[in-house]
Amino acid sequence: MSLLSSIKRDIKAALDRDPAAHTALQVVLTYPGFHARQLHRLAHTLHNKNVPVFPGMVAMFNRFVTGVEIHPAAVFGEGLFIDHGMGIVVGETTIIGDDCHLTQGVTLGGTSNRREKRHPTLRNNVVVGAGAKIIGNVEIGDHVRIGAGSVVLTNVPAYATVVGVPGKVVAYYDPGNETTVRLPDPEWDRIEELSQRLEELKAQVAALEAELSIHGRSAVGAVHGFTDLDIPPSAP
Repeated sequence: MSLLSSIKRDIKAALDRDPAAHTALQVVLTYPGFHARQLHRLAHTLHNKNVPVFPGMVAMFNRFVTGVEIHPAAVFGEGLFIDHGMGIVVGETTIIGDDCHLTQGVTLGGTSNRREKRHPTLRNNVVVGAGAKIIGNVEIGDHVRIGAGSVVLTNVPAYATVVGVPGKVVAYYDPGNETTVRLPDPEWDRIEELSQRLEELKAQVAALEAELSIHGRSAVGAVHGFTDLDIPPSAP
């Protein structure tokens, strides 16, 4: 794909995925995510030509102007949409496929100090929510959705939805019939059960306090088999 065609696809990605984008001119002039993508093109081209120092300088300028930090060596596919962009960090060995969507605060980071593949690989049509962190040499499959604030440390299969810290798959999207299947989550079900029980106990305590205030401590003690000494004095 030619450079001009690739830039046009970036503009189209913004227009297709952001309802606030109304015209191509608006995207070109006012979208920092679009600016960050174009500045990275320059930095990446200089990096591939083994130009010293300047790729890093362009990346620093990109960070200063847009708030997006992208290593010059990171590889991007076509149709990337960086939504807002502030606080995004993309590491050196990151690979991003076509038609991906990154929102503010996303980190595609590494865990190793070795000169090896140590950053994530995002396949096509991946959406990463605000503040999510994908750490290490992990692979995120096609059409994956990663929820805001999630921390992903392992590979994620295609068409999955991931949420939580650490991130875990909670649903799969079936492209055949366009349905989303929620997976069983025993931990979440247990939390829901405990939360419901806590609400029941709060209601019981509130009922006892209401009886104390209406009938008096002695009457309530008689009803429940307590003496005055058994019932602690109410708070002032």
